[in-house]
Formats: sequence, structure tokens, C-alpha cells
Amino acid sequence: MNDVYAFIEAEKTTHHVALLCRLLKVARSSFYAWMAGKQARAARRAADDALAHEITVLHIASRCTYGVPRIHAELRRLDRRVNRKRVERIMRERDITGSPGASAGR
Repeated sequence: MNDVYAFIEAEKTTHHVALLCRLLKVARSSFYAWMAGKQARAARRAADDALAHEITVLHIASRCTYGVPRIHAELRRLDRRVNRKRVERIMRERDITGSPGASAGR
């Protein structure tokens, strides 16, 4: 659906938004709601990029052995309040993985 809204945004200078929405069978209010959230999505993406940098630094410092639980614990130790699931998502999206045998034998 984002592609449809992006297309409408790109073409709104040459055609009316109402016409484009009618042709693409989307509600005008949905398009404008998507536009209103654009700044919030960009801010969230920037915050995720900053957190990904912190995660990468911690991961490299651990000699690429720390997985989600230890990275999350290190962030908490550094007084960085972040949800474990968010850490997991960011690590998954950027293909940052811990060593599978790093916690074995404990």
C-alpha cells in the first residue's frame, strides 16, 4: 500500500489527489494520514539507525559473539532503555548474529 501512496504523492503535481485516489481505489483520508505520518516514520528510521550503530559497536567489541540477550543487557547496563524485541528486529534486519556456541557450557 505504501507504493500506491508514494505513487500518488509523486503524481499529485500533475493530477488531482481525488482523481488518483479514485482510480487506485484508496481513500483520500488514508493517503493524507500516510502523508501525516511520514515525518514520524523518518524519525523512527533515524533512531533505529543510531541504535543499530550502538548495537554494531557492542557486537564488534564482543568479538561478534553476543546475540540479542547479551546486547540487550549491555544496552541496559549503559542506561539505554530499549525493548528487547526492538533490538532483535534491528539485529535481524541488519544481519547481525551472535556466535551459536557463545553461551554453551554455562
